[in-house]
Amino acid sequence: MAAPRSTFGAAALLATLCWAGVPAAGAAGAADSPASAATAATTAAAAASAAPMRTLRYAFRVAETGFDPAKISDLYSRTVTGNLFEALYHYAYLASPARIKPLTAAALPEISADFRRFTIRLRPGIYFADDPAFKGQRRELTAQDYVYSFKRFADPANKSPGWGELQEADLLGLTAQRQRALDLRQAFDYDAELPGLRALDRYTLQLEVSAPRPRLIEMLADNGSFGAVAREVVAFYGDKIAEHPVGTGAFRLAAWRRSSEMVLERNPNYRERRYEDEAEPAPGDAEGQALLARFKGRRLPMLDRVVVSIIEENQPRWLSFLNAQQDFIERMPEEFANIAMPGGKLAPNLAKLGIRGLRTVGPEGVLTVYNMDDPVVGGYTPAKIALRRALNLAVDIPREINLARRGQAIPAQSPSVPHTTGYDPAYRSEMGEFSPAKARALLDMHGYVDQDGDGWRDQPNGQPLLLVRRTMPDTFERQLDELWQKNMNAIGIRVEFKFAKWPENLKAMQAGKLMVWRVGSSASQLDGQGAFQRLYGPSTGAANLSRFRLPEYDAVYNRMSALPNGPERDALFLQAKRISAVYAPYKQHVHRIYTDMTQPWFIGYRRPLFGNRWWHMVDVDDTLRPSD
Repeated sequence: MAAPRSTFGAAALLATLCWAGVPAAGAAGAADSPASAATAATTAAAAASAAPMRTLRYAFRVAETGFDPAKISDLYSRTVTGNLFEALYHYAYLASPARIKPLTAAALPEISADFRRFTIRLRPGIYFADDPAFKGQRRELTAQDYVYSFKRFADPANKSPGWGELQEADLLGLTAQRQRALDLRQAFDYDAELPGLRALDRYTLQLEVSAPRPRLIEMLADNGSFGAVAREVVAFYGDKIAEHPVGTGAFRLAAWRRSSEMVLERNPNYRERRYEDEAEPAPGDAEGQALLARFKGRRLPMLDRVVVSIIEENQPRWLSFLNAQQDFIERMPEEFANIAMPGGKLAPNLAKLGIRGLRTVGPEGVLTVYNMDDPVVGGYTPAKIALRRALNLAVDIPREINLARRGQAIPAQSPSVPHTTGYDPAYRSEMGEFSPAKARALLDMHGYVDQDGDGWRDQPNGQPLLLVRRTMPDTFERQLDELWQKNMNAIGIRVEFKFAKWPENLKAMQAGKLMVWRVGSSASQLDGQGAFQRLYGPSTGAANLSRFRLPEYDAVYNRMSALPNGPERDALFLQAKRISAVYAPYKQHVHRIYTDMTQPWFIGYRRPLFGNRWWHMVDVDDTLRPSD
């Protein structure tokens, strides 16, 4: 049963009343008599109707896939869920270096000396957004909600792409409970008591893991994935739960046209939080300190509404920003970056308009995925390894950066991404090398030669060597595809492209049904080990898109998880990088430079390095908008 659309309008009115200073029914300070309450409500409603909605408008470059935290892994859906749901912790806004703070938790966790037991106390008085699933009752967040939400990742029926991360944490009993459901082919038992995932009382959560996990708190700060979901909401909406996200965050979903537009409105149930509760700029951060001084004391969220459109083609998205139809353009299209910010400085014509430009090397990477189960590019024999290494050596990354990406990237040398532990800007490997001559020599040496005289290399067994690469039907992807095709032609390898939307490609790759695909991935945590989960055997079908399985690598990865940061762990990062380069289940391309631009009336934005939760920390000053 779907929620009636009219409930969103009522929620928006209630939100306006609450933020105008009129308490909701039952709140402290409510009017003593019905008459005075009606008068106050009428006055506030009139004032609210006169005030314009403070609305942020911007566009995603890729369509969302849904809003169920347990069933998504893409950046764009997680950006939305990160603003709807709340994890126990979050990264402080404006903080540099990154710093984790309590969000729904009352304090940082109490951690045992061996890093195996984590006791977390929740802050009382946090409520979910109103929803028909709650049958007219206000629903308070409890420790049991996190127990249930984590179990949803383990439920085989959800096929959660985020299960690998939770499986790696190895909460005692959770993996066994999942395996029991698989073995017996029965429904996952959400009521089973697990030693590693318990609600000790209404507000106390205890996690216990099998091996030391010194950085478990970083996982617990991922609002896009590990925000709390209420069990009765999942039961109420069933297989439509991805269309009805209900969280405790600052916003709620008001309307959604799939792959077209999402409208989010402030959550009237959101507790009282002020700007300074979340913003922690460093003492020497002049810009951050100015924002803190400007917004100190403001209640969150400062916006009434966020409208997100999907504009996949770069030129229309850029033009919609220039025409002031969008307040913000995130990750400006590469082909316009040097026009808008030549030499890294804002173009004078844009500066005159009051537009602001921000450049950041992102904590992310772009990579080509090879399906290790594919009969052509997969496998662990010397010939198959040589094929993938040759393909990687043939890719002209400098040309990709200069032509297609217009200089908006730096070369990648390993799975490690900037701003995370394990990343070494001085590290170099074959992954970052461009050498068609070496590529041809490797192919010749292992029997990938033209056996039938048609001008293209064949497989050692005489079968045709054809690479089938999935891609997307947009201008920028076509530019990248053309460069890659030229690189493959130069070493005598024939290629074919198949087109589909990004969510379709992701789903097919997770199922192991694609041969080759290029994808970008962003870090959601300060710790860099997440990037190496792409080669971790137990994460096959989720983060491990390549389906790479190597016991030697898994052992390195597991030791890395248990160690605190330091030289011993750094050595394991190095070992993992070398294994990745040798077996080549991926080609690491680049780390992109993000160029974001804001209109003069959009205030307070600075790109968070980790996490996607920032909508509640920005404001719109409509007096600065151009008149019609």
